[in-house]
Amino acid sequence: MKYTSIILILFFTSCATPTINSRIANSSKQFPRLFFNWKDEVNMLKNIDKDPLLAAAFQKLLASADSILNSEVITYQKQGRRLLSVSRSCLKRVHLLAFAYRMTGRTKYRQRAQKEMLAAAAFDNWNPSHFLDVAEMTAALAIGYDYLYNDLTPEVRSTIRKAIIDKGLKPGLKDHWWVKTHINWNQVCHAGLSLGALAIMNDEPELAEKIISRAVEYVPLAMETYAPDGAYPEGPGYWNYGTAYNVLLIAALESSLGTDFGLSKKSGFLNTADYYLHTTGPSGLRFNYSDGRAGSGVSPTMYWFANKRSEGQFLWNEITRLKEYCSKPIDPQRVSGSLPFLLIFANPPKQGPDKPKDLHWTGNGTNPIGVHRSDWSKDATYIAIKGGTPEASHGHMDIGSFVLDSQGVRWADDLGSQSYHNLESQGIDLWNREQNSGRWKIFRLNNFSHNTLVVNNQLQRVEGKAPIISFSDKGSLPHTIIDMNSLYKPQLSEAKRGVALLEDKSVLIQDELKALDDTTVRWGMLTKAKITILSKNKALLELDGKQMTLHLFSPNGQLEIYESATPKQKYDAPNPGTKMIGFKVNCLKGQSTSFRVWITPNEAGEAPVKKALSQWR
Repeated sequence: MKYTSIILILFFTSCATPTINSRIANSSKQFPRLFFNWKDEVNMLKNIDKDPLLAAAFQKLLASADSILNSEVITYQKQGRRLLSVSRSCLKRVHLLAFAYRMTGRTKYRQRAQKEMLAAAAFDNWNPSHFLDVAEMTAALAIGYDYLYNDLTPEVRSTIRKAIIDKGLKPGLKDHWWVKTHINWNQVCHAGLSLGALAIMNDEPELAEKIISRAVEYVPLAMETYAPDGAYPEGPGYWNYGTAYNVLLIAALESSLGTDFGLSKKSGFLNTADYYLHTTGPSGLRFNYSDGRAGSGVSPTMYWFANKRSEGQFLWNEITRLKEYCSKPIDPQRVSGSLPFLLIFANPPKQGPDKPKDLHWTGNGTNPIGVHRSDWSKDATYIAIKGGTPEASHGHMDIGSFVLDSQGVRWADDLGSQSYHNLESQGIDLWNREQNSGRWKIFRLNNFSHNTLVVNNQLQRVEGKAPIISFSDKGSLPHTIIDMNSLYKPQLSEAKRGVALLEDKSVLIQDELKALDDTTVRWGMLTKAKITILSKNKALLELDGKQMTLHLFSPNGQLEIYESATPKQKYDAPNPGTKMIGFKVNCLKGQSTSFRVWITPNEAGEAPVKKALSQWR
């Protein structure tokens, strides 16, 4: 009787949770099915008709598709070791054109999408030595094959299907390093191949099952990095890559097989919408730590999260970005491929986004951050700081670095990344993260260019890790404090940094250090502002007709402007218009040292009362 019960439990469990095999076998044989079917098209067109902004986005999409018609068809052209720009161009073109055809029925779009796909299918390979190229090309042909299936000839279908299988899926079955990694390659490669598998699963069910099963098993390794709060360790720039493909995988599984196999419920994943919302400052620029740019386009991924969580606050920045994008003329050289997914994931029409609830946010994990803002207006004061480690994927030696917005202007900047190809072509060992590797000689990547500390003219320690040890979103001193000690061994035995947002919209950055030997510490802040040193402890910053005053409270420091914002190595990219304001402090062996920088949008006002960081808590 005992064994009979066990067998019955196993039987009913297997019935309640169909396998990927059975899902494929019982899936719809009709096309299209990736992301949305023909019934969804009707609702999408209704939404476009009802919402002026979605209607403007749709017209922008059609204009973008039209601009492709007069360009040359893609060709096989590598840049260094990458074919990635060609793969991305193909994906952008095919999706815009195929989507435009589905929505309008205009033959010109189908014919041109078919040309792009056949050109890619004719390539000898999709550059499997850099597998992101294969993944994105597979996604491109999968989407075109699925969207246009009913109107492609059997011969064209066969050619495209064979390319997806032979140049995408079969090379992908090898034991690649990215299969079980925790970085964006995992998400992108598994998602791109899974789109291909879903597109051809009726013809090759066993192959499709292998690709999809592996993705469902191993994508959670990359998704572990979102826990516990959603902070993406590679920064908001790469969030737009890894997370976007993760969402495409989930959406494609749901639309094609009726389930995402629990992927969207992984710890921290749905919370990552909060992370991306809060890493955009009131200036419209992102907190661009790690390899990323400060500027940002529209994110269809946030529309998916807004829908999934039924929270309009996640469109707070996206609506503004979409309006700006729709108001600009089409640039044929920089056509955005994001609009189809935006229209697919868009919420039902409404008057506008909800104002976000929280002014302060923190996310723990590999690269923890703390964010504080005075309000959600464009003129708000905003300060964000990061802890973490340079060891993180795409990480910089930027531990303790911060960005600062006020009055619609970014005052404390981050230079972001430099072209990978540019550095690799000059012999830089860019992906080696050892302490003495060439990666850390690059100005934009080491701590000499970031808004943090340089101790004895040395680099931060790669293996160091800085946790957030205190965060407050309440009272008169909302703040974040990080412990940076392990980044500065063996020079310092203690190193803590706190940032606080005060009630008058000024900010306070406070450092507390203890040296193991006589030590010189440089404090620096990168800015595009005009800097006028008014005294040894006071400077005026001016930018875009606005002003900020920087006050230094230190036992022996003196404000100065560093030329280090202009690197001198031939492989470093220039940073025109940037400067660094800072000071040096001598720390005596065994003694504790504390210094504060107070930055205020108002000349008048009383300086904050000095409190040890332990009293902030």
